[in-house]
Amino acid sequence: MKGDPRKPRGGRRRKDESSFNPSGLGPSGRSLRPYTVGVTASLTRTITEEDVQAFARLTGDTNPLHLDDAFARTTQLGRRVAHGFLAAGLISAVLGTQLPGPGAIYLEQRLRFLKPVFPGDTVTAQVEVTGYQPEKGIVTLNTDCFNQRREQVLGGEAVLLVA
Repeated sequence: MKGDPRKPRGGRRRKDESSFNPSGLGPSGRSLRPYTVGVTASLTRTITEEDVQAFARLTGDTNPLHLDDAFARTTQLGRRVAHGFLAAGLISAVLGTQLPGPGAIYLEQRLRFLKPVFPGDTVTAQVEVTGYQPEKGIVTLNTDCFNQRREQVLGGEAVLLVA
């Protein structure tokens, strides 16, 4: 015999048990409330020399434009730039930790690199809900990054699975 069929298996609740949750968070820590168009979240970080070096080590992107001052001076930008995906990674951090938050799964990300990010720049990654399909558990967000002068350096759109 596999056990009493009247008791939930695997820690699951029976349908008739109360699901009141005053925190508004599900078991994964995600919000149980629908994703409302216009809701935003952001993260601000100063891109350091150490960040650029660590990103190069982790990814293997050792383009001298990112790492070599002498080489970078010979380019049209005239100085070293941070890796574009270092800034884009801040968007991933917002999506994974704030909105939609823990447990969300990337389905798609479109990016437009609009201006360079330099070591020492302070970048704010901001996401905004633009659509929610509750029947599919899919949320769509604008994804943008701005430097300390409020110039947009990156723009895009993300689609994530949230349920």
